Amino acid sequence: MSELKALLFDVDGTLADTERDGHRVAFNRAFAEAGLDWDWSAALYGQLLAVTGGKERIRFYLDHFNTAFTRPAELDAFIAGLHKAKTRHYVALLAEGAIPLRPGVKRLILEARDAGMRLAVATTTTPENVTALLENALAKGSTDWFEVIAAGDIVPAKKPAPDIYTWAMAQLQLGPADCVAFEDSRNGILASLGAGLSTIVSVNGYTTEDDFTGAALVVDHWGEPTEPFTLLAGDAAGADYLDLALVRRLHAAAHG
Repeated sequence: MSELKALLFDVDGTLADTERDGHRVAFNRAFAEAGLDWDWSAALYGQLLAVTGGKERIRFYLDHFNTAFTRPAELDAFIAGLHKAKTRHYVALLAEGAIPLRPGVKRLILEARDAGMRLAVATTTTPENVTALLENALAKGSTDWFEVIAAGDIVPAKKPAPDIYTWAMAQLQLGPADCVAFEDSRNGILASLGAGLSTIVSVNGYTTEDDFTGAALVVDHWGEPTEPFTLLAGDAAGADYLDLALVRRLHAAAHG
């Protein structure tokens, strides 16, 4: 039987509900700062989430939702500048404490760390965003708890491609049978399953209708002893919140 050695975490939507009230707000602040009249509503942003990566999302918006916009000659630099400003605004929101972790996240990460489990991040968001979330919402210095932070443009193909997970496992010198991934979206689970990883999904407001076929477990959040999760798919073995024992059981069922 394979031994579980590492937990690999997606960030946006998985560790915290960052999308609607974090990234979307930061994008809109960056647009206003640049003198643009663009406004991404919560509903529109849900459609834009079909594309992973902030710079890619801006380009998708121009290609499909704002085709009348007169594009500057240096479009790549224009988009990169907007994205850089958006990251600055997003980090400021995190510093204000505006984006807390989802139920059960801090408890499980602390339990895993205390048990000597190796921790890693595999996400399409920028490294600055990851650091800001961990340092402001988890604990000061918690970035150092994660042996590998695979983020941003470190691989050319973003989720749903499996590359970010493959790269993270290579840095850990582990294989899929040694790890469990945590995701929240269709693109995310396509990436994790594509890398051969057993995957636990916690849905959010944007992903409740996504197809999570192949997930080891699907819940509405990781839960707390006083705030049980709702089981949406899979076998939780009678548990009503996600702890390391349940993660180990799911891993063993997948690789036993």
